Amino acid sequence: MNNNEAIHTQTTTRLGRLAATLALAGVAAGCASVPNPTPEDPWESYNRSMFQFNEAVDKALFKPIARGYRDLTPEPARTCIHNIFANMADLWASVNSFLQGRGHDGVNMLGRVLFNTTMGLGGCIDVASKNGVKRIPNDFGVTLGVWGFKPGPYVVLPFLGSSNVRDGAGIGAMTLAGASSYTGIMAIDNVPLRNTILAVAAIDLRERLLDADDLVDRIALDRYSFIRDAYIQRRKALVEGQHVAPGAPYGSLPYYSDDNLPDYSDDEDDDATAAPAPATGTAPAAQ
Repeated sequence: MNNNEAIHTQTTTRLGRLAATLALAGVAAGCASVPNPTPEDPWESYNRSMFQFNEAVDKALFKPIARGYRDLTPEPARTCIHNIFANMADLWASVNSFLQGRGHDGVNMLGRVLFNTTMGLGGCIDVASKNGVKRIPNDFGVTLGVWGFKPGPYVVLPFLGSSNVRDGAGIGAMTLAGASSYTGIMAIDNVPLRNTILAVAAIDLRERLLDADDLVDRIALDRYSFIRDAYIQRRKALVEGQHVAPGAPYGSLPYYSDDNLPDYSDDEDDDATAAPAPATGTAPAAQ
């Protein structure tokens, strides 16, 4: 057997394993049933099924690729790549801040983009953060919340993960309008180059979530409910203008860190939760 045949055999084997994993995930997903879902998650039976499917795909495909990317790519290169994508997202975060009437945040984020694009070599170096101009995560789902739209039920989207009706509508609207972090990439006529950049963006996003993913595995008794509660709390905080860890700047995808997780501590006050940090923008808006 020559090298080409060996590579073909390995590829076929991996694809076969992935197909088997997805099939098993589909069977398992069909078995999920929640008789008494929580009020914020009335579609919990479906959501748990989709969550299981996403987890299976992630473990079989996305997570190994992200770990390989981390192992093979030097940290300075990974940081540069991440900063470039984050810089593109910052532009739309600025636009959404202005749409929300949070002019101070909008000016700060626009300044970040200009500073990092010029002095930071196209965004490769996050010069703004080093000079005290912190990133303020934002997207159109938050804008809809500030405008008074309710979040609606929590929903797990295929491959994208945690969302709600409002945020899902925001993602769809911005995608159709061509006004998202990927707008500049989608304008590239060279299809192979465009797809390669999109793939790198997805890998960068997943790699950035590896540590948070391990954190959830260590402390969560029920991974699904933990991620759901963290997502709901984070989105609520963004709409209210509270400080939230920047995390992944790609729309409404969830991000978790030590200071951005639900409090399930078992102490004397069962209702105790982490106190919100000071607001970074304008006055809180009702959700």
